[in-house]
This record gives sequence, C-alpha cells and structure tokens, in this order.
Amino acid sequence: MPPEIGAAVRDAATQQGTSVSSWLTAAASQRLRNELLGAALDAWEAENGPFSSEELDAAAAALGARRRRGAA
Repeated sequence: MPPEIGAAVRDAATQQGTSVSSWLTAAASQRLRNELLGAALDAWEAENGPFSSEELDAAAAALGARRRRGAA
C-alpha cells in the first residue's frame, strides 16, 4: 500500500474511532456491495434495455444524490 494511502486510512479509522482492520473491512464490504449492485443493474439492463434519463433522475432523487450527466 502506498504510504499516503496508508496514512489516509489510519486517519479515517482514527476519526471514526475504529481500528484500521475494521475500517478496511467496512470499505471492502462497501466495494463488494457496489460491485454486486452494478452487476445486478447490468443484468437488468441486458434484459430490459437501458434505464431512461427519467428513471435515473428519479433514482437519484430517491437516494438524495446528484446524478452525473453522461451516466445514461
């Protein structure tokens, strides 16, 4: 691991009051969930076609997120 990444991870873990190991476990879990969600969305689109801009806007609004343009 590059030293600057290690330092950032240690700082983040300290700010959250957790160990580096626990912080890395949570980060890995989040990454795996995101990859599984991406695969599920890809499979849905393969069967049903791409999501429309309206669908993507509604999903972003429901999640309280800002949609990146060009993502459709």
